[in-house]
Amino acid sequence: MNFFKVLQDTLSNQSITTAIVASLAIILLGFYLRRKGTFTADTGKVLTHVALSVSIPALAFRSFLVDIKKETFQQGINILIWGFLIYILLIFVTMPLFAKFKGNQQDTLRMLSIFGSTTFFGLPIVSAIYGAEGALYGSIFNIGYRVFLYSYCYIKMSGLKVTKQNLKTMFLNPIVIATFLGLFIWIFQANLPQVAITAKNASGQSVVTNYAFLRLDKTAPQLYQILTYLQALASPLAWLAIGSTLGSIDFKQAMSDKVTWYATFVKLLVLPALNLLALVLLTTTHILPVNLVALATTIIMVATPPATVAVAYAINFDKDAILASNFSLLGTVAAVIAAPIWIVVIQIIGSLGIF
Repeated sequence: MNFFKVLQDTLSNQSITTAIVASLAIILLGFYLRRKGTFTADTGKVLTHVALSVSIPALAFRSFLVDIKKETFQQGINILIWGFLIYILLIFVTMPLFAKFKGNQQDTLRMLSIFGSTTFFGLPIVSAIYGAEGALYGSIFNIGYRVFLYSYCYIKMSGLKVTKQNLKTMFLNPIVIATFLGLFIWIFQANLPQVAITAKNASGQSVVTNYAFLRLDKTAPQLYQILTYLQALASPLAWLAIGSTLGSIDFKQAMSDKVTWYATFVKLLVLPALNLLALVLLTTTHILPVNLVALATTIIMVATPPATVAVAYAINFDKDAILASNFSLLGTVAAVIAAPIWIVVIQIIGSLGIF
C-alpha cells in the first residue's frame, strides 16, 4: 500500500481539509480578537455557556432525527457499549502511566487524561467532518462519558460519595436531556404515534409515508429549522471560545512544565492510540465491530483536551490546581494540532480495508 498516495488523497479531500482549515481559522480569529481587545476576559465564558446550553443540545437532539437503519442502529449500540468500556479501560491503563506521581498530583493527571472535552471540543469537530452520522455516534458515545465524569471522576477528586446535587447535574443538564430524548425518539420511532406525511418522490409522484410524531424534521419543519440554525452555531461558537480562552493566557508557565508535557503526550497520543488498537482488535475479531466513521468519532473524542468539569473539580477540591490549569492550557493548544493529524491517520487506517 502506498501510504504517501493515501496521505495525498486525504489532504486533497475537500470536505476534510475544509473542516480542518475552517476550525483552525476560527480558533485563530478568536485568539486574535481576544488579543486585540475586541473580546473581553468574559467573552470565552459567555460563548461557552451559549454553546453548552443551547447550540450543542440542539446538535445532539437533531442528530437523532433520522430514519433508523439496521447498520446505523447496530453501530450505535456498539458505540454505546464501547463508550462505557473505554472509560473502564482508561481508568486501569492510566494507573501505570502515572505511577511515578503520587497523591493529588497523580489523581489530577489521571482524571484530566481520562476525561476530555468531548462535548465542547470533540463533538463540533466530529459533526463538521463526518456530518450527521458522526454527530449521532458522538452523542451516543458521550452517554458513558458523562456517567463516569459525574460519578467516578467526582468521587476520585472530591473523596466523597456522589451527592444529590451531583446526580442532578449529571442527568438534568440540557445536553444530557437532549441526548436521551433524541435517543428515545430514534430507537422507538416505529412504536410512537404516527403522522402521515405526503411528499413527492424522485419521479414527481405523491407518496404517503408514516413518521413518528416527534420526528420534527418531517412533522414540524418550522421547529426543525430552528434546531438547524442553533446546531450550525455549535462549531463556530466553540472554536471562537477556544481561541478567546487561549488569547487570554500566558503560555510560559505551562510550556516550561515537563510534567504537563508528559501528560499532554499521554492524553493526545497514547490514549487515542490505545483506543484505535482496541477497536481494530474488536472489529477484526467481530466481537464489537465498528465502521470507519464510528472509529473516527471515538478517536477524536478521546483525543480532546482535559474536560473543563475535571479541571473545575481539581480547582474546587484543591487537587493541584496549578497543574490542572497548565495541563488544560497545553492540552488545548496541542489538541488543535493533534486533531488534524488523527484525522489523516484515520483515513490511512480506512484505506487498509479493516473498517
